[in-house]
Amino acid sequence: MNMQNSTVMAPPPPKRLEDMRLSTVMMRDIILKTIFRKNIDMVSDLSRAVCLPIPVTQELIDMARTQRLIEATGTLNANNGNEMGYQLTDAGKARALDALAQSEYFGPMPVPLEVYREQVKRQSIRNIQVTRQQLTDAMGHLVLPDSLLDHLGPAVSAGRSILMYGPPGNGKSSISNGIRDALGDKVYVPRAIEYAGQVITVYDPIVHSKAEEEEQDPTSLRRVTRFDTRYVCCERPTVITGGELSLDMLDLVYNPTARTYQAPLQLKSTGGIFIVDDLGRQKEPPQSIVNRWIVPLEESKDILALQSGEKFEVPFDTLVIFSTNFHPNEIFDQAALRRIFFKIKIDGPNQANYLKIFAMVAKKRGMPLDEATLVHLFKTKYPTIDNIYANYQPIFLIDQMISICEFEGIPYQMRPDLIDRAWANMFVKDEHIVK
Repeated sequence: MNMQNSTVMAPPPPKRLEDMRLSTVMMRDIILKTIFRKNIDMVSDLSRAVCLPIPVTQELIDMARTQRLIEATGTLNANNGNEMGYQLTDAGKARALDALAQSEYFGPMPVPLEVYREQVKRQSIRNIQVTRQQLTDAMGHLVLPDSLLDHLGPAVSAGRSILMYGPPGNGKSSISNGIRDALGDKVYVPRAIEYAGQVITVYDPIVHSKAEEEEQDPTSLRRVTRFDTRYVCCERPTVITGGELSLDMLDLVYNPTARTYQAPLQLKSTGGIFIVDDLGRQKEPPQSIVNRWIVPLEESKDILALQSGEKFEVPFDTLVIFSTNFHPNEIFDQAALRRIFFKIKIDGPNQANYLKIFAMVAKKRGMPLDEATLVHLFKTKYPTIDNIYANYQPIFLIDQMISICEFEGIPYQMRPDLIDRAWANMFVKDEHIVK
C-alpha cells in the first residue's frame, strides 16, 4: 500500500441542512421521490437510501411534515430500535409524482459541483509522488530498459499528459496499466453531482472499483459517518478507450426519459487515468482528438454543455496517456505536440532483453528451453525481418509451439521445425490472391 493513502482527505459528512449547499426544494423532492419509489417508512432506511446522516435526513423529514407532505404513522417499529414510521400524505404523493415528471432521479443526494471541486483539489492526481520502486514493482511483469523508467517516473509524478509511441506489440498498453497500478491509493467519487438544479451521475461500477476494505471493515456500521457517504471510496479510476473513441463520448449524456445526465468518460476518470489507446485508429483524426483535450490539459478544467446549451466548467484532474503506433510527426502538428507534456518512445527489446522475455515466458508456460532452437531462431528466422524484435513475439511463438505439441500429442518441447511452424503463423506472406 502506498504512503500516499493518508494524504487523501476524506470529504467530511454534512452535520446540518445548511452544510448541504443545495436548494431545499430539490432536497425535499428527492426525499419524497425516494420514499415513493422505494416504499421506505423509516428514517434510518431513508438516510441510507439518500446517503445522508440521520440528523440531516430528520431535518428534511421535519421540513416536509410542516408542509403536510409527510406524516408520522403513529407506530413504533420494534425491529428498528423503536423508530417512528413515516409515510407520504396524499399531497406528498402528488408532489412526488409531479417531481418525478420533472426528473426521475431519486436516491443518493447529489454533491453540488462547487463542493465536489474542493474534494478534487484534496485528492488531485498531481499531489502524487510516484517513486522508482513503486513504478518498478507495478511493472514487475514486464522486461523494460532502465532508461524507460527514467522517463516514465517524472511523467507520472507530474500527472499531466503522456504520449507513448513506437512499433506495435511492445507493451504500450501494459505500461499504461502498470502506471495505473503504481498509483495505488484511493479517491472519493461522488455518486452524483448537481449544477444549476440538474443532476449528473458520476459513480459508475464499470469504471470505478469500490475499495474493498470499506466493505470488510467490521465496525463500518458504527462508523458510517467517517466520510460523506454521498461519495464512494474507490481505487483511482482508469478509463481505457481505443479505436471506438469518438468526440461525442466526451460530452454529457442526457437521458430524455429520466431527464438526468450521465458524466462523460473524462469526468468519470477524475483523479485517475484516461488512456487513449491506438490513437490514429479512431473515426476522427488524431489532431481533432488532441484538440478536444487542449483546454483541459492546459487549464485543468473542462467545459460541458447542458441540453439548454448552457456551458459550464468542471474540474479536469486526470493523467491522460495517448498511445500510438504512428510517429507523432505523422499525426500531429507541432502546436498539438507542444501541449503534450511528455513524449516517450517505446521501442522493441534488444536481443538480451528479448532472451529474458523468452526465458520468462517459457518458464511460466512449462516449456523447456532448447539451445539449438534458439540458435535457429536468431541465425535463420530473425535475419529475414532485419533482426527487429518485439515484446509480443516470445509469447506468440511459445504459445504456438504449445498448441502444436498438444495437437501432435507430444510433451512440450522446442525444436527448429516447431519454431518454423510457429513463425509461419506470426507473419502473413505477401502474395496476390486471385478473386
